[in-house]
Amino acid sequence: MLKPASLALLALSLPAAAQEVDCANPTFQMEMTYCAEQDWNRADVALNAAYKEARALLQRMDAELPADQRGAAEYLKKAQRAWIEFRDAACAAEGYLMHGGSAEPMLVYSCLARLTDQRTGDLAALATAP
Repeated sequence: MLKPASLALLALSLPAAAQEVDCANPTFQMEMTYCAEQDWNRADVALNAAYKEARALLQRMDAELPADQRGAAEYLKKAQRAWIEFRDAACAAEGYLMHGGSAEPMLVYSCLARLTDQRTGDLAALATAP
């Protein structure tokens, strides 16, 4: 049995070990899950940037319209909130393919990354529309 001091040292070494994971060739389930989470984190950063650009475009469009015709930016905000709920529920459902198993979080993170990348593409297309 590990002593408390050993557990503390082990806990301190985990962040360093995470930095050494080769996500191009993960071996263990924990590494695969970590890499899937990193993919999702990357995708989320890109999504936030694309959303910011699309929202700015729609706000500029709204500003050029009479007050009673504005609403593009607000609709985008509502759509994004609904999409996040959809994404999270869809990925939770996908995780049930391995429910209770060690691979469940990996499936969820992979789904989050995939759907987030798709949404980022949609937002980027909106932001560059003529």
